[in-house]
Amino acid sequence: MSSSVDAREKPLMVFDGDCGFCRAWIEYWKDLTGERVAYAPFQEAAAQFPNVPSEQFAEAVQIFLPDGQQRSGAHAALTARAIGDKTWLLSAYERVPGFAALAEAAYRTIAAHRSAAYTITRLLWGVPVRRQSYALATELFLRALGIIYLIAFVSFGVQASGLIGSNGIYPVAETIVAVKRYYGDAAFRALPSVFFLNSSDWFVAAVWIAGAALGALLMLGIARRAACVGAFVLYLSISTTGQAFMSFQWDALLLEAGFLAIFLGWSSLAPWMFRWLLFRLTFMSGVVKLASGNPSWRALTAMRYHHQTQPLPTPLAWYLHQLPAWFQSFSTAVVLAVELGVPLLIWFPRRVRLLAAGILILFQVLIMLTGNYAFFNLLAIALCLWLVDDARLTKPTSAKTGQMWGTVGLPARFVARARARWLERTKSVPRVAIGTGVAILILFVSIGEVTGPVLHWTPPGADAALGSLAPFEIVNSYGLFAVMTTTRVEIVIEGSSDGVTWQAYEFKYKPGDVKRRPAWVAPHQPRLDWQMWFAALGNYEQNPWLLRFMLRLLQGSPEAARLLAWDPFAKAPPVYVRALVYEYSFTSWPERRATGAWWKREYRGLYLPALTREDFARAGME
Repeated sequence: MSSSVDAREKPLMVFDGDCGFCRAWIEYWKDLTGERVAYAPFQEAAAQFPNVPSEQFAEAVQIFLPDGQQRSGAHAALTARAIGDKTWLLSAYERVPGFAALAEAAYRTIAAHRSAAYTITRLLWGVPVRRQSYALATELFLRALGIIYLIAFVSFGVQASGLIGSNGIYPVAETIVAVKRYYGDAAFRALPSVFFLNSSDWFVAAVWIAGAALGALLMLGIARRAACVGAFVLYLSISTTGQAFMSFQWDALLLEAGFLAIFLGWSSLAPWMFRWLLFRLTFMSGVVKLASGNPSWRALTAMRYHHQTQPLPTPLAWYLHQLPAWFQSFSTAVVLAVELGVPLLIWFPRRVRLLAAGILILFQVLIMLTGNYAFFNLLAIALCLWLVDDARLTKPTSAKTGQMWGTVGLPARFVARARARWLERTKSVPRVAIGTGVAILILFVSIGEVTGPVLHWTPPGADAALGSLAPFEIVNSYGLFAVMTTTRVEIVIEGSSDGVTWQAYEFKYKPGDVKRRPAWVAPHQPRLDWQMWFAALGNYEQNPWLLRFMLRLLQGSPEAARLLAWDPFAKAPPVYVRALVYEYSFTSWPERRATGAWWKREYRGLYLPALTREDFARAGME
């Protein structure tokens, strides 16, 4: 409805002051429009409009505009939203055929069930309904991202010389030469990395140290956009040249989240993109478990094996493994429910999102307590910050002033600076265009990562776009433990000087000595130990890096030896090396009390026969 009344200085919205649902949403509109719109209950303002029947005020909100127009119902509500921040809804109402009729029908339905609508509002949004802003989430996430970058660079850096140094398993210089030889002029496009500039050992050290410094700057809130760009470029450089040692999903997740962080503050789509990333990460981890057809997940028996067969269990995993079968089946069902069900709650209103955030954070904490998954859990928890808007991190000190201050752990100065930095700053049109364009591109490409496995359909052109973006790892597929391993096979590497007496190399964290307690090592990731777990699932032909590692042991490389806990040939390298296979399993309570051992093992055979440097030379590897 639109009619003419006396002209006014500014719009006046008149509502039913006796309606709890109306009062709740009027507070929201006040938050959106500020001083640009006046509000009054019709019980007080109706006398100003003698030509408007009181029944009309009771049935629907009315807005009276300065030009004398009167609008009612959905038209009035969308007009107020347009004065606030959502002009496209009003444009659709006035220009899109059928939209106005649908909007008014929806409004009438809600108005006829105000009591139920108020209950739903309280349950889903909370009362009063507050405007959603993410200044604090942005600030907290960037600082958390800085901490994670710092951890990731330092964790890799202390292993870099043994992994990609000149005397390491996969020297980065050799990788660059091989890529140039294979790809020619397209080498950098295929493997984007700063190591094309220099691949010496000192430059490798400079890259990870610079990356750690950038993470520290980001953590401290200094030069944050430049720090985001620099950290992303340097971590991408390490990831692309680290080969098997940098192929973990959390490395890809850090790059994808780090790339999105570069554009924070440039587009209002940012919170939605981080939620989309969290959704894909969690939901697809559940989808792949069922899609794989693995019987352990479908029969709800996966957790009977997981605690002892995961790559690097913690001490707590031993205790959880001792729990009865019914508990393991229950926990398997919980894992599937959390991964498949809770991500759907991400798209619900505020209170439901908070519930989702709480469940997902608890889920990640439980994973962190039972397994060493590097910085993965910290990054997943950081992504949950985007489910919590400022209204739940701040509260009014005065109902009259509406001033805000921080809750526990959020000092007032921190809140004020965050709001000034991320809410009050004027966004330039080019930045908004770039930020929105990047978000739309990533959304378009990543949709196929969900719809492909679930619906067997991808948007036309998405696969081609994904192929173009793949080297930069800004859109990735996720899904952990699709197939549950039911037995734990460990590779034991031994060396010998005479081919008769063999001594085992001891790794820092993976199972070896059966009496050694599982370690707490996260957020550090011992990447060699992790790769040994994957190598045990296949054979040495599928893991050429393992042959290179054993060559380094024969050569007596101190860089490679530093990746180990104990090198029995520290004084002189062995003449022979070989790899044996053992099946490991957790001991039971009686076995541990009797022997003091956390593990028990049985010999299963030879993984790799005895080799000498001459064998590698004949194969052209030395």
